Amino acid sequence: METKKSSFGQLDGQAITKYTLINDQKTRISVLSYGGTWQEFVVNEDGVERPLIWSLDSIEAYQRVGFCLCQSIGRVAGRIGGAKFAIDGQTYNVDMNEQTHSLHGGNHGFNTLNFDGEFVTGNDQASVVLTKHIQATDDNYPGNLDVQIKFTLDNANRVSIAFTGDTDAATLFNPTNHVYWNVADDRTNLAHQWLQIHSDQRLEFDGEKVPTGKRLAVKDTAYDFNYPQPVQDALNQLKMENDGIEFDDAYEVTPSETAPIAVVGDLEGNRHVKIYSDRNSLIIYTANPFDADKQAAHHYNALATEAQMLPDAINHDGFGDIVLRPGQPVTHTISYQYNRLTK
Repeated sequence: METKKSSFGQLDGQAITKYTLINDQKTRISVLSYGGTWQEFVVNEDGVERPLIWSLDSIEAYQRVGFCLCQSIGRVAGRIGGAKFAIDGQTYNVDMNEQTHSLHGGNHGFNTLNFDGEFVTGNDQASVVLTKHIQATDDNYPGNLDVQIKFTLDNANRVSIAFTGDTDAATLFNPTNHVYWNVADDRTNLAHQWLQIHSDQRLEFDGEKVPTGKRLAVKDTAYDFNYPQPVQDALNQLKMENDGIEFDDAYEVTPSETAPIAVVGDLEGNRHVKIYSDRNSLIIYTANPFDADKQAAHHYNALATEAQMLPDAINHDGFGDIVLRPGQPVTHTISYQYNRLTK
């Protein structure tokens, strides 16, 4: 295993650091201190480098493009209805940064922070560990939070992201990485990528894409990815079914370290990536972060996957417990297993 540390420029007077991990197969991941950004996931196929996720070459580009591109999201991923919630009978209000709800941790979420970082290495894996102490006054959530985000690459071409939270007062903790995939050789659109999600139901959303609390069956609809579906074909079916223009949907899944909750692959049969999670939801989102005109025209080239607890869980019974309590640190893990396919 090999590690490299380099400068990635500056933002608002802060030095941004790029941490790179390289395994014995020359698979490479890079992580930026700013936003806990997963900047690269590049595999080596017979001497040819294949990028699997979308990345940018400067911190200025990340700021310009937005879309939370491959950034770490927290304290709470997704939307919180009304930008408020209650813990132990006490109501808290957080940033109402999109319409009448809070999105992705508010105005000062993880994706806006510059983390400290260090390498941890072993025989068959290497990690970069990002840490930050977040005051309650920094992001308007209750409780001061110590957060650690650990990116690990091993020699089996598996990437794991472990989010650990520790607090001095009851708060919420449901982070994710907002990774954007295109694993095909032709990355100009989604016509060459397929998706599988092991899920029988998705959440119903209101007009602001906040969960209503109702679950909807996906069987025999455009939302059914229980068998590998070409993403563009699913988008075409969505258009026919309900005049839908994108996927921006939350699926309920069964957490597992051994069975993937989802898989993304290329239609040519060269490679796929299995996604594992210890929480009960996967959000998918189709986008073209780099071209506003194509995004407006719904010509997408990126598929985001956000593994987390069901969104707005704090406001819905049965969605899962995302309350973090003092003296009870919590770690959540998402893993991504790259596989090269032989023909």
